[in-house]
Amino acid sequence: MELPDPLIVSSPVEVNNQTSAILSCNLTNSPSTVKGHYWMRNGNVIESSKQDSTALYTELILAKIDFHSGGVYDCVFLSVPVVRKSIEVKTAVHVSAYKRSEHGNEQDKGVLVCVSHGYPLPTDWKWYKLEGEEMLKKAITNGTERYEIKSTPNRTTLTIDDLDIAMDMGDYMCYGANEVGSAFDKIHLRVRSRLAALWPFLGIVAEVIILVSIIFIYEKRRKPDEINDDEDSGSAPLKSNAATNHKDVRQRNSN
Repeated sequence: MELPDPLIVSSPVEVNNQTSAILSCNLTNSPSTVKGHYWMRNGNVIESSKQDSTALYTELILAKIDFHSGGVYDCVFLSVPVVRKSIEVKTAVHVSAYKRSEHGNEQDKGVLVCVSHGYPLPTDWKWYKLEGEEMLKKAITNGTERYEIKSTPNRTTLTIDDLDIAMDMGDYMCYGANEVGSAFDKIHLRVRSRLAALWPFLGIVAEVIILVSIIFIYEKRRKPDEINDDEDSGSAPLKSNAATNHKDVRQRNSN
């Protein structure tokens, strides 16, 4: 007589955009004695859920569900063979800019990146340029003008060729959506003039020129003073010698 296949009854079958949940599994028709059970998330064992028990029931409490805790959960029973059942915990998509602010030089390429977390990952990515004080959204189409968009489920990249200060500087929005919901984030792009990179160098050159000028002026003013000092010190011995010679003449005359 064949034994019936093992059956795991899970509850709930799926968690969809909830803030908390209790996952449970009940094993019926176990193929052998159960030596323990545990839970996994996205293929990784949840260590705190391990139990050495022959019980045919296990549960996992998710007190707070967000994009960090979404994924595929498996309850695993240590029978022979091992049996398991999956429960999907779906969350609203989470989108964030890799950098809130990016900068590039005029006529170079600008690269803006957004990443996503949660489960499931976005199935639809979009980019917008925000214009005017009202920040109106202007859709950016891949492959048009100077724009190129490359996306994977967890990452999207917007590349802008030949950056222009007037046209490209400003705020951009990346938008991602999955079956549960959507989210977006913003990136500010700064475009610098090509000459901007030269300003630090020109500032150093100017400082050197000013320093050299000060040294030159100081040396030029100092030299006449040294010459005058030398002339004054040179005339004194002549007067002393003249006085000595005059004294010698008087002594000779007296003799």
